[in-house]
Amino acid sequence: MTGDGTRVVRAGLPEPAAFEPTHPGPVFAAHFHLPGDAVGPYTYGRESNPTWTLLEQAISDLESPGEAARSIVFASGMAAISAALFSQLRAGDAVVLPNDGYQLLPAVRTRLESYGIEVRTAPTAQDAQLDVLDGARLLWIETPSNPGLDVCDIRRLADAAHAQGALVAVDNTLATPLGQRPLELGADLSVASGTKALTGHGDVLLGYVSTRDAALADSVRLWRKTIGAIPGPMESWLAHRSLATLALRVRQQAAGALALAQALADRPEITGLRHPGLPSDPSHQLALRQMRAGIFGCVVSFTLPDKAHAERFLAALTLVDDATSFGGVRSTAERRGRWGGDAVAEGFIRFSVGVEEPADLVADVLRALDSAARPA
Repeated sequence: MTGDGTRVVRAGLPEPAAFEPTHPGPVFAAHFHLPGDAVGPYTYGRESNPTWTLLEQAISDLESPGEAARSIVFASGMAAISAALFSQLRAGDAVVLPNDGYQLLPAVRTRLESYGIEVRTAPTAQDAQLDVLDGARLLWIETPSNPGLDVCDIRRLADAAHAQGALVAVDNTLATPLGQRPLELGADLSVASGTKALTGHGDVLLGYVSTRDAALADSVRLWRKTIGAIPGPMESWLAHRSLATLALRVRQQAAGALALAQALADRPEITGLRHPGLPSDPSHQLALRQMRAGIFGCVVSFTLPDKAHAERFLAALTLVDDATSFGGVRSTAERRGRWGGDAVAEGFIRFSVGVEEPADLVADVLRALDSAARPA
């Protein structure tokens, strides 16, 4: 089996054909020629598209290189999350969600409950979702969690859920398939926002669901067709194009994130420093066993004394954009409490490390912290 860096360069590409591009351009089509009663792979633009096909095969190659899988791409990460949940759950079912996951999960909970679905929640850390699993139809895991960066044991949770007949879905956005492969750890569905590190340039909205189960894939694909949450061909092509540098990007980001976390460890104004790669992090030992090749993600989180202190810090940065999202080639940081929806302090910072030289980034952050400690 080839290495990740080789795989990402060629994932999903068609067989070489004389005088054809090595990576075919986007196909813009609402409908396709359908002669007679012939049945082909492409009929209507909401159902399928050749550009999606290549991207979906590429994602499958990365999420499950050792066993056949099917992937379905969506217009956004939330479209993928919604499809994974709503295609499988019915009135009277119970679902277990993390109570410290992505900030729109509470809105998803409200919608699920309005459809007569019981929603239970528990923290990501210490596999606490096990305590509320009895009788559930589906277990939703987010590891590392966003923005708190707790890690749970996918294999342990998946085994327990399957023993009770429950499906397991894992939000793999932060780790990427190079940092973690949920399907290899027992999950039925691996779900992610491709908007983040997968595409990595902050210019594409995308989501996907991957599974090794053909029936699950069909149900998710039917949901996409029914709801119409399809990606555009240009977005799909850009996403596939970006995959070629995924290994380079996530390795550089992981190295930079660890360097930043280490530099912040002794800062007296910082509390609650989290990054799974730090040996002192509560999730480190589990992350070592579960995450791949030392890729612990690009996000570092920490808390400054208050809102004003955090805003002075963000304003003093010169190499870092004050922006939401994470996983891009340019570092970003935000005071997460400005959006609501996350149980974090007003001074909580979610910092996404880009591909800048770690030494340059660390120097900029330390200078900004020094500046922020001296209020005007």
